[in-house]
Amino acid sequence: MSFHNLFTSILERTNFTREAAFVGKIYMYSKLTLFCAGLNFFRVNNYGIQIVFFFVYINLQIAFAFFVASFFSSVKIATVIGYIYVFGSGLLGAFLFRFFIEDINFSRGWILVMEIVPGFSLYRGLYELGQYAFSGNAMGATGMMWENLKDPINGMRDILIVMTVEWALMLVLAFYLDQVSSIGGSVGNPLLFFRCLQKKYAPPLQSSFVQQNHKVAVDMEKADVAQERHVVEQLLMDSNANQAIICDNLRKVYPGKDGNPDKLAVRGLSLALPKGQCFGMLGPNGAGKTSFISMMVGLTKPTSGTAYAHGMDIRMDMDDIYTNMGVCPQHDLLWETLTGKEHLFFYARLKNLKGAALVKAVNDSLKSVTLFHGGVGDKQVGKYSGGMKRRLSVAISLIGDPKVVYMDEPSTGLDPASRNNLWNIVKEAKRNRAIILTTHSMEEAEVLCDRLGIFVDGEFQCLGNPKELKARYGGAYIFTVTTPPEQESEIEQLVHRLSPSANKIYNLSGTQKFELPKQEVRIADVFHAVERAKSRLSIHAWGLVDTTLEDVFIKVAKGAPVFNDVA
Repeated sequence: MSFHNLFTSILERTNFTREAAFVGKIYMYSKLTLFCAGLNFFRVNNYGIQIVFFFVYINLQIAFAFFVASFFSSVKIATVIGYIYVFGSGLLGAFLFRFFIEDINFSRGWILVMEIVPGFSLYRGLYELGQYAFSGNAMGATGMMWENLKDPINGMRDILIVMTVEWALMLVLAFYLDQVSSIGGSVGNPLLFFRCLQKKYAPPLQSSFVQQNHKVAVDMEKADVAQERHVVEQLLMDSNANQAIICDNLRKVYPGKDGNPDKLAVRGLSLALPKGQCFGMLGPNGAGKTSFISMMVGLTKPTSGTAYAHGMDIRMDMDDIYTNMGVCPQHDLLWETLTGKEHLFFYARLKNLKGAALVKAVNDSLKSVTLFHGGVGDKQVGKYSGGMKRRLSVAISLIGDPKVVYMDEPSTGLDPASRNNLWNIVKEAKRNRAIILTTHSMEEAEVLCDRLGIFVDGEFQCLGNPKELKARYGGAYIFTVTTPPEQESEIEQLVHRLSPSANKIYNLSGTQKFELPKQEVRIADVFHAVERAKSRLSIHAWGLVDTTLEDVFIKVAKGAPVFNDVA
C-alpha cells in the first residue's frame, strides 16, 4: 500500500488500532459470556482492575507482535513460532512459574525479571485475580479491589507497571526496526535509523559506478545500452539534470534457498527517462521486469546501485516519492467489498485531493475507464469482471496527477475495445508525466511507447524507439509459406534461388518461415516466383511481410547471452 502514498506510520497505526479493537471485542464477548455463566473470577473482582489489566495486556501483546514481526520474513515461520510461544509460555506459567510465585524463599526480583515475558505477566495477573476471587468467595467477601493493590503479597501493581513500561518500549522498538527496514537497513545495522531523523534534502546525484566494473560492463554491452549508461553518468554529474527517472547501475540479487545458488534478477540496469515519455520494457517471463518495478516502487530494496525519481533517491526518500507516484501492479490490489468509486475516493484522498476537486477527479477517472455510466462505479468490486478490475487499477494509478507512473502489464484481460480505450488514456496521460510500462503485447508497445528496451536475463539487450529497433534488427522480409510436408524441400530450393542468404527461422508441419535480406530480393520477384510455383506445387497459403516488433523481440531474446552465476 505504500506505493499508493499510504505512509508506513499511518498503516501501522491503523493496523494497531484494528488489532486492538478486534482483540478487545473478543475479550468483551468472552467476559460477558463467562459473567453470565456465573464464573466468580469475573463477578467478585473489581471490574475496573480487570479492564485496566486486560487493556494493558492486549496492547502489550500487539506491540510485542509488531516488534517480533521485524525478525521474520516468512509468515508461515512466524505463525508457527507464535503458536509455540503462546502454548509454551502458558505451560511454563502453569507448571513452573507458579511454583516460583508461591515459593516465599524465591527472589521477588527474579520474578519481576521473568514477568518481562508477556505470557508470564498474563499468568501472574490471572493468578492474583484468581487467588482474590477464591478467598473472597470462600469468606463471602469481595475479590480484588483497588486498595488491595497496596498489599505486599499482591503482585498486580508490579504487573501493571511492568506491562505499561514494556508496552511503551515495544512500540518504540517496533517503530525503530520498521524505520531501519524501510531504508534498506537491517536489525544488525541500527545506525541507519538516524538517517531517517535528518531533514531530507534532495542530495546531489552521484554515480554508484565502480569504474573498473563499469569498463568491463561496457565492453560486454551493445552500443545502445552502453550509450544509455554513458548518458546516465553525464546526468548524474549534472546538478541541474531534469529527468523524471534515472536508474544508476541498479542491481537485485535474491539469496538462494534450499541449497540453490543466488538469483541475479537485475544486472546493473541504467536508464534515463525524461518527463512526457513512455518507456516500454519487453522481455520473457522471469526476465526481471517485475523485480525492477518492485525496486522502483519500494516493495524491495536494490542490492546495489540506486535510482532517482525527480531527484529523490529510492533508498532514502520513498515517502516523498510516493506522493508523486502512481502504480498499476501486475495483479489487481482491490477490496472486494468496496465500490469502484470508493476505491478512487480513498486513493484520491491519499494524494491530498479534497472537496470539489476530489469529486471531479473521481468522476473523471471513472469516465476515462468507462466505469461511470450505468452505475458501474457504485457496484462492489467483487461483482466486476476481470477487465473491469484491470481498468479500475489503471484509474487508481493515474488519479491525483502523479508525475511518475509504473504500469505492469496494464492491458491484461481486456477485450479489444477496452484495450484501445486504455491506450488512449495512457497516451493522454504521458503528456505531463513519465511512464514505465511492461508488456507482452508488441502491438501495445508500438502504440504507446516512445522508447523500448528488450530485457532478457536481468539486463537490457537493446534500446531504441520501435522504428529504430525494427530497422536495426529487421533488415529482412519474412516469407511464410504452407505446403504439404513432402514439398518442403522444393519450397526451400525456391527460396534460396530468390535469396541465396535466406535463413529458415520456423518449420512445422509444412509451414515454413524464412528471412529474406532486403538487399537480395525484390517484392515483385517473390510474387512472380510464387505464382509460377503454384502450377506444380500445392501452396495452401503464403505471405510476405516486413519485420515486426515480435520478430525483433524473438531474435534478440534468442541471441541474448545466458548467465548462470551472480558474479
